[in-house]
Amino acid sequence: MIKLQTGEYLGSYRVQKYLGRGGFAYVYLAEDSAGKKVALKVGDVAGGGRYVTRFVEITDERSQEWISPDETPGEAVFFRPDGVRIDFLDVQEIDAMIRSEAEILSEVRSPNLVKVREVAEIEDRPVLVMDYVRGKTLREKIRALEGIRLNWFLALVRSLQKLRDTTEFAYHGDLKPENIIIKPSGTAVMIDPAHRTARETLISTTPHYNPLLLRNSKADVMGIGVMLYEILTGTLPFDEAPWRYAGLEHGGEVERLSLSFFLSYPPPRSLNPNTPEALEKITYRCLTVMDYDLEDLEADLVDFLRK
Repeated sequence: MIKLQTGEYLGSYRVQKYLGRGGFAYVYLAEDSAGKKVALKVGDVAGGGRYVTRFVEITDERSQEWISPDETPGEAVFFRPDGVRIDFLDVQEIDAMIRSEAEILSEVRSPNLVKVREVAEIEDRPVLVMDYVRGKTLREKIRALEGIRLNWFLALVRSLQKLRDTTEFAYHGDLKPENIIIKPSGTAVMIDPAHRTARETLISTTPHYNPLLLRNSKADVMGIGVMLYEILTGTLPFDEAPWRYAGLEHGGEVERLSLSFFLSYPPPRSLNPNTPEALEKITYRCLTVMDYDLEDLEADLVDFLRK
């Protein structure tokens, strides 16, 4: 059921083209019987971010046969008493995560979050049918050196707050440039939230944007902080992610020293002298102040944009 071709039918949906991949699935543009465009998310037979990047050629063009720099697949993170393990998923686990994503998204409505239409069961496997969001990913805009607007981040922060406070959508968990689409109207739309199990023993995330493997709204604040740092400097703040003690109960001296060392990244202004001081402070708070949450980030962004 993977690697579909243009013109092929998946149930009542006619495939138009390949859009991209995640760590565990392929996404296609398709049309329904009424001619409306949708996005189909089809699970792979096995998955995991390291699995994809290890065995697939990297090129500058999107195709089912290779991976492009515009695609940074997430990884399956298993939480265990002795720490986290990043591993493959089999077909049953991937199908369970597709259904979990559908359940997460179908229960919420937001102009800044992709909408699920249905879960189609085809050949005994789930296919997630979503509204097609036309636009460019933030990653594509960064690579094309297009202007980046802080208003996009402010809109996402406000949307995440509302979702957290009024729905069961407590956090996105995998915010990164590949998972934010900027529509021609300028609306920022989040896709691909981190999958999570009922007991939260497994999530899918991208450790470089959620380096502490957090499972609350602070994960989204850190993700935004990492994106701001990347936009300002052209690089990521953390080389070895996730943090070695991520997912464990910690608080001892060894863990505190380790976290302090892990968070000792080069300040943005040391890499880009044109970085506004106020924006550097916002990035610092996102990445290092653990009680700095969405409300604080919103207030700082509003203050910065008003100046």
